[in-house]
Amino acid sequence: MIAVFISAGLIGCSEDDSSAPNGTANLSVRMTDAPGDYDAVLIDVQDIEIHVETEAELEEDVDGDGWISVGNVETGVYDLLELTGGVSQVLANTEVPAGYVSQMRLILGSENSVVINGDTKPLNTPSAQQSGLKLELNQQFEAGESYAFLLDFDVDKSVVTTGNDTYNLKPVIRVSAEANAGAVIGTVALPAEVELDVQSLVVLSNDNVTISAYTDANGNFSLNGVPAGTYSLEIIPEAGAGLQTYTQADVVVEENSTTDLGEIDLVLL
Repeated sequence: MIAVFISAGLIGCSEDDSSAPNGTANLSVRMTDAPGDYDAVLIDVQDIEIHVETEAELEEDVDGDGWISVGNVETGVYDLLELTGGVSQVLANTEVPAGYVSQMRLILGSENSVVINGDTKPLNTPSAQQSGLKLELNQQFEAGESYAFLLDFDVDKSVVTTGNDTYNLKPVIRVSAEANAGAVIGTVALPAEVELDVQSLVVLSNDNVTISAYTDANGNFSLNGVPAGTYSLEIIPEAGAGLQTYTQADVVVEENSTTDLGEIDLVLL
């Protein structure tokens, strides 16, 4: 459940500069997750920092290294497996100094764990606890503008087994700017003969990007933060459901728009 670490972008929702505090931009950060084969993956979020290059002196930069906390961070322990099917968690919505922002880092605490077959095991995250998980942004934040980023974890690639029944967290995160990206939504419908609840894995991919999510209890899915382009779609029903995998080519995603695939009927094997 966590997607690939690829690109970053910005939301440039222009607003009247006079309505915003002098020299600041609005920043919002949300977290979501791609599917993973675990009972739960718990992440202890403690802070979000950005590296700002600006001519103004930053009062928040106590170390003088350009790194500042974005402030008003929704700290806590979050289960990444609950952030699928279009669900996301707001981590911050705040004002930050305008300037060139090269990186963002997600700082984790010590309460990280993975649950496998009902057994809870610690997730070791030494580098994240010390200096944060660094994500490339490379964006100029203009005063009075709004910028929104989606952090999309890929759990299967981020939880690493060491071989002695211990687990490390080496996060793989895809960072996208929601304003310049699109979304793909739809609903997976089951045959009338299927009486069990069936969850399906929805995978959207091309040569550069792979984004995935599970369907919810009603069969709905939402793939967010999708860069513009043409993709192949694959819907994989859970094992033992007796249903065929569905494939669809040439799914076109445009900037700032939602591609609605409507109702997709799965068929029996």
